[in-house]
Amino acid sequence: MITDKSFETERLILKQTSEEDAEFIFQLLNTPKWLKYIGDRNVKTIEYSKEYIRNKITPQFKRLGYGCYTVIRKSDNAKIGTCGLYDRDGLEGIDIGYAFLPDYEGKGYAFESASKLKNVAFKVFGLKTIYAITAQNNNPSQNLLLKLGLEFDKKVILPNGNEELLLYKT
Repeated sequence: MITDKSFETERLILKQTSEEDAEFIFQLLNTPKWLKYIGDRNVKTIEYSKEYIRNKITPQFKRLGYGCYTVIRKSDNAKIGTCGLYDRDGLEGIDIGYAFLPDYEGKGYAFESASKLKNVAFKVFGLKTIYAITAQNNNPSQNLLLKLGLEFDKKVILPNGNEELLLYKT
């Protein structure tokens, strides 16, 4: 199942991430905070970025109808981050996640986009529970999850991972 749904907030458009976003995804996946808190995805060229989108992002949209959305600021059409609903190995449900380019952090975009996607998850996609994982030292992400209404559940280690992460859920 694949949908071309996009969603809007007052300031943002959330659209399905596609290969046309390869340059932006390359940039995002190589920011210091992505590398520190999310991990190196070994996306070292724009071509690898296209492969990453083809092999990691598009299949989930085809399977579930949702996944990673590129967050676009309406005022100037700038691609500023991603927000998505992810089916992650090692989690018993769907995980909400977000990442933004450094210039767009601290402006409420993560909360705005994640709030919209949380609503969509329940009302459009019929999810009953949403999970989120974050690094133990990522206090801004933990605060955002609490603001979104998620609560700390337990510590987890994902398959092929070695870092103990914090698991939150609605």
